[in-house]
Formats: sequence, structure tokens, C-alpha cells
Amino acid sequence: MPVTVLLVDDEPLVRAGLRAVLDAQPDIAVVGEAADGASVVPLVRRLRPDVVAMDVRMPLLDGIEATRAVLRTVDSPPKILVVTTFENDEYVYQALRAGADGFLLKRARPSEIVHAVRLVAEGETLLFPAAVRALAAEYGNRQARAALERASLTEREEAVLRLMSRGLTNVEIARELIVGTETVKSHVSAILGKLGARDRTQAVITAYESGFVAPA
Repeated sequence: MPVTVLLVDDEPLVRAGLRAVLDAQPDIAVVGEAADGASVVPLVRRLRPDVVAMDVRMPLLDGIEATRAVLRTVDSPPKILVVTTFENDEYVYQALRAGADGFLLKRARPSEIVHAVRLVAEGETLLFPAAVRALAAEYGNRQARAALERASLTEREEAVLRLMSRGLTNVEIARELIVGTETVKSHVSAILGKLGARDRTQAVITAYESGFVAPA
């Protein structure tokens, strides 16, 4: 089955460009489009896409609030890929903090767009650029530090979280630590559970905000 994608952007040319790139792939299918975040929840419920490619800045409802609405009201919500013009945009960071799963620049090459959709759909790695990591570190807060302290991660879980924060996949983490992939998956699940994180992105945001990991 192909990865299904809903495109959300107030610029028709951007949607057309993304559709052309994604529909050219045999394993990806664009199933719908929206011109504003206000249309996202009903479309997600009707179309059940695997991934929503979401612009951050839109006139009626921006990508941050649309992300929150999807995650709050939709059962088994799709992965959300933030699409924006500037990588150091604070809106991007806030969208990731709200629960988005990854990040894509509008000027990305076609191969990068396809790769981003596939990665987000798989859910085993991060699209979390250095500029956004720096923003997360800037937003360091007591709540994140307290969450990490409460988690009481084991030494091996801490090592896995550091590697997750570098954007490594489960296979790459397994290779780095010389363990099996299933072992890594178990560690990742334990980390998410202990931190109360929805996914890898949320866990890594906590890691940066708490100061556990410093941006390179």
C-alpha cells in the first residue's frame, strides 16, 4: 500500500509542486489538498492519510493550531510534516512542540521531499535540523528538566536518547551500540513511555529543552 498524503498550504503553486513530486513516486499517493488549517480535521477524518504535509503560516488557522487540533480530536492521527520557508522559524519549533513529527523546507529538492515523507511515515527517525535544535535549547525549561529527572532513564536508555537526538534510525543506533534492532525498539518504547512523549520528536525536544543534549 502506498503512503497517502494530505497537502495543506494556502499557496496553490506550492501544493501543485508537492503533488507533482509525490504522485510521481510508486509508493506515495496524494489523496487530498487543503488551502487552510481550518479544513484539516474534517479532511483527515474522511481521507485517513498517513502523512499531512502542513504549512506553518496560513491565514485562518496556522499549522501549529491545526496540528494541535488533529492530535487532540482524531483517533490514530496521521504523521504531520511541517513545511515552511525558513528553517530557523520559531513557528516551526512551536509546531514540532505541538506534536508535529518532522520538518521540510519548501525549497527542498524533489528527492529530499520524497525522502522526508517516507521517513516521517516510517516514524523511526527525525527531521529536526540544527537550527531547530538550537531553538529547543534556547527554550530550556524546568518542566523538561523535571520530566527527564522523573523518567529515571537507565544508562543504556540515555545512550539511545542521545543517538535519537542526532537523528539516527533504529538500525543506525543498533549498529552504533552493537545490539539488535529489536533491542533498540524496546529501549525507544521505554524512553517514550517514561517521558510521556507521543513520539521520537517529542522525546528529543525534551532532551534539548532539559539540557540533557546540547545542539551541535
